Amino acid sequence: MEGLTAVQGRISEIQSRMAAFAGASPASAQAWLSAASAAGLSTSATTAATPTATGSVSGENAVVDAAKNYLGVPYLWGGTDPAKGLDCSGFTQRVFADLGISIPRTSSQQATAGTAVAGLADARPGDLVFFDNSSSRAGIDHVGLYLGDGKMIAAPQQGDVVKIQDVGTPTVIRRVLPATSAATPAAGGSGLAGVPYSDLFASAGARWGVSPALLAGVAKVESGFDSTAVSGAGAQGLMQFMPGTAAGLGVNALDPASAVNGAAQYLSQLTRQFGSTDLALAAYNAGPGAVSSAGGIPPYPETQAYVRKVTAAAAGYA
Repeated sequence: MEGLTAVQGRISEIQSRMAAFAGASPASAQAWLSAASAAGLSTSATTAATPTATGSVSGENAVVDAAKNYLGVPYLWGGTDPAKGLDCSGFTQRVFADLGISIPRTSSQQATAGTAVAGLADARPGDLVFFDNSSSRAGIDHVGLYLGDGKMIAAPQQGDVVKIQDVGTPTVIRRVLPATSAATPAAGGSGLAGVPYSDLFASAGARWGVSPALLAGVAKVESGFDSTAVSGAGAQGLMQFMPGTAAGLGVNALDPASAVNGAAQYLSQLTRQFGSTDLALAAYNAGPGAVSSAGGIPPYPETQAYVRKVTAAAAGYA
């Protein structure tokens, strides 16, 4: 979907589906409808989204409006169906899906989507805010959607409901919506136009839940987009796989399609393991064992510079 008109139409569809919650379980439906009414949202199947004063709905407002449609939906671990319940990442994935935008399923995977936001002072409504709340496991384990003014909307925990709350101090902030488009996801966006192998980055990114811009950034830093490159250490191909790693993933390092798909798979695994994009990149460069031993990005100048270079390159392609 493209353009503000499409987004407005999409929001109208969301509004029209509100009545469907009446067919859900009584507790879920009543909680949702009561919260929606309290928030000033219409529960009529014939009510369209209200335009802004200028007569259009911005991308940021579209995301916020879509998120508020789920106020009061009960929290359910692993939940992706609002008629039954939503967990934190099921909620955020559902919001963007309502606008025709695909993001990964889990909070740790979603923390690789779009582009990085430096801090809360730079955050905009519609940005994803991520948290590391577990002392027993390092890495991202919670996500909410920023509303502005220090508030977010999120599905907090078992026994609670989707609600508006203070944002606190996010560990990571990511922007999925491009600044100039209301409904075009960052993944596979115009930033990759003219980039070698952009179609491979887009397809592998969608398959494994990794930002295509991140894959392009890795290829640029690793090989300069040279599919025949071989390093002095023996790393091969576009994504510079060591033979042992390539064999373990079933990758042909010198075949661009296989290499990009393998890199997306590997980065997805590393992100789940370590909980953040930066640590996944560090593990891609220095090995998972080095990241585990260091308890973070290893104190190797090469690895630290690698993470910075790939992140900067990915931001330029997003």
